[in-house]
Amino acid sequence: MVSSTSVADGTLRVAERIHATLPSMPAAMAKIAELLLDDPTAPLELSITELAERAGTSPATVTRFCRQIGFPGYVQFRVGVATDAALGSADDDSWRTDIHRTLEPDDTPEDVLRTLLDAHIRSLRATASVLDLTQCARVAERIAAAPHVDIYGIGGSAAMASEMQTRLYRIGVNAHAWPEVHAGLASASIQDERTTAIGISHSGRTKETVEVLARAKDSGAHTVAITSRSTSPLAQLADSCLLAPVPEQYLHPADLSAKHSQLFVLDVLYLLVAQHDYSATVARIAASAEAVAGHRRAD
Repeated sequence: MVSSTSVADGTLRVAERIHATLPSMPAAMAKIAELLLDDPTAPLELSITELAERAGTSPATVTRFCRQIGFPGYVQFRVGVATDAALGSADDDSWRTDIHRTLEPDDTPEDVLRTLLDAHIRSLRATASVLDLTQCARVAERIAAAPHVDIYGIGGSAAMASEMQTRLYRIGVNAHAWPEVHAGLASASIQDERTTAIGISHSGRTKETVEVLARAKDSGAHTVAITSRSTSPLAQLADSCLLAPVPEQYLHPADLSAKHSQLFVLDVLYLLVAQHDYSATVARIAASAEAVAGHRRAD
């Protein structure tokens, strides 16, 4: 569900909230989402019953949809749509130029910079709006107490796993990153109920990551998925799922906005772990900084 903070401060428009929560919506709600993305002002003309009929669902599902994206009910949702419509009439050109565009061959460097900045900001906002902080805190508690933490990531997600492993290890967590399936399976097979295993995959469909996390779960580990879709195989397998969605399709195949969303979730998780024994965390960071100080040139 979209957080109350994002709703209160107005950082996300209705369409952005829909994009952010769409990956975790059940099929009936997804029908409503798709209808509204195609026709954003439909609620201004339709009653809740009429909207439900057009989407092929029920008024109760429309109400649940409104709550899912951060509105108490249909009335408040219509007010949000009306507000966005008013804003859109004033700055529709800039909105479409800055937000709803992809990279083109003749884009200027300024166009590229603006497009990428908008895409990455939207990804971070979307992730912050759906991140379950209660679940995040529970996962951090398990990581802090675990005698062993495995982190699995294949391909592009391997860098995310390695970064998280380095940060956790530096504050005293016995963490290990496994970017290769054979080594990952070997480590996963010796986990137990005291350990935590984290699988990172944007799609949630990377076969190797799903396989390794499944082996860790079979061994008794508490399993965590960091992915963009709650309906993905990785998310469905895991005991805990932390969503890192990207609001829209990639601007291009190598778009890093998905990685920024993953890093954002991992950073929140890391800081919550660091808080568990703050004095020990500070001491370990200071000790590791002092150890490498001789390898830095003086200013």
